[in-house]
Amino acid sequence: MFELKPTDLFLEQIDSLSDEAIALVRQKLELAKANPYRYKRIQGHKLFLFRIRFEDGRKEKRVIYLVDKPFVKILCILDRDKEYKDLKKYLKRVGYS
Repeated sequence: MFELKPTDLFLEQIDSLSDEAIALVRQKLELAKANPYRYKRIQGHKLFLFRIRFEDGRKEKRVIYLVDKPFVKILCILDRDKEYKDLKKYLKRVGYS
């Protein structure tokens, strides 16, 4: 079992989600805690980055997390319509440039 470690950025972002989306993200993060490799890996990065898909008010979003045994570091939430354009900026903000 892995330990979930949310970043301050993620905690700021999750507060802006609807209650239904927060409940869904929590369920999926519990699954990631048991097996962080169950979700799709993000290609093109040296880090072990993965994403969890979910919707909030008909907007597709992604929770991005890093597997760093024994931790699952929950980095940020991305809007799907921006196609990961903000990922580099967010990685830098949380210390993974």
